[in-house]
Amino acid sequence: MGAVVVFCETAGSAVRGASLPAVTAAGQLAEHHGGPVVGVVIGSGISAAAVDLARYVSKVIAFDQAALAAPLAETYAPVLAAAVKTAGASALVATATSTGKDVLPRATALLGAAMASEVMAVAGKGKFRRPTHAGNAFADVEVSSPVVVATVRQTEFAAATPAASAGVVEAGVLAGPVDALGAEVVALHATKSVRPELGEARVVVSGGRGMKASENFKVLEELTDLLGGALGASRAATDAGLVPADLQVGQTGKVVAPQLYIAVAISGAIQHLAGMKGSKVIVAINKDPEAPLFQIADYGLIATWETAVPALIAEIKKLKASSG
Repeated sequence: MGAVVVFCETAGSAVRGASLPAVTAAGQLAEHHGGPVVGVVIGSGISAAAVDLARYVSKVIAFDQAALAAPLAETYAPVLAAAVKTAGASALVATATSTGKDVLPRATALLGAAMASEVMAVAGKGKFRRPTHAGNAFADVEVSSPVVVATVRQTEFAAATPAASAGVVEAGVLAGPVDALGAEVVALHATKSVRPELGEARVVVSGGRGMKASENFKVLEELTDLLGGALGASRAATDAGLVPADLQVGQTGKVVAPQLYIAVAISGAIQHLAGMKGSKVIVAINKDPEAPLFQIADYGLIATWETAVPALIAEIKKLKASSG
């Protein structure tokens, strides 16, 4: 019997929505390990976020120090490994975000453990299912080390819901000073947007290289905002400099599974399909009738984006106007 520690990222006074699927996965894993789920938050000024996390788990350990303000793997991994040992945990889980994929492998090494990455299902105490070959096949893997570590795909687990009663929050105690091992954050260049994050949006509109120029993405932004969604792009579009790299959807970008995915001028290379084919409804708009994306799309329109997207925007505006 051992606890399951779930590492949760914070955003201001709350836990990031991207971490809530990991809480769900931790709960499923806890059924096999026989212990409670213990949430861990790391950072500076995170007391409110710790209280927020306590709504979902029975216990939260908060490591709140100025030296932990920046999410560096060099500082977070030792803290997380120490938290696992303090909690007497036999498992460690986090969402496979950029931070989770950076921190957990280092924590795994410090624990002398083994790890399964981007799992999509929990099948036992150390058994998981994960995608392989760009999502075209699934592999059942087993982690046999004393401490089981896994990162989970947020699109494959439902977000956790608050428990009937809030858990307790404890202050984490470090054995010594925080050592960044020479690493430091020089600058943070963040893209601010009022749109939801790609991994959490119910609607995603993505553009490909066929959009031709960055200014043409303005029309996709208008469609995205009308639908209350998030803007995405193919790797070809980001590599061409049409949009920032953090909008990339695909095997080497972000994995999304919204209720509605609209792909505009995207051919549908296997690397892109790996990041979005879990979407509930897929709409493809492309002038090439042989585009691979049409093979998995629920709805396909053979047309240029110049004619199709403005027409779609006009119809959505009419519907919104008629509904009040």
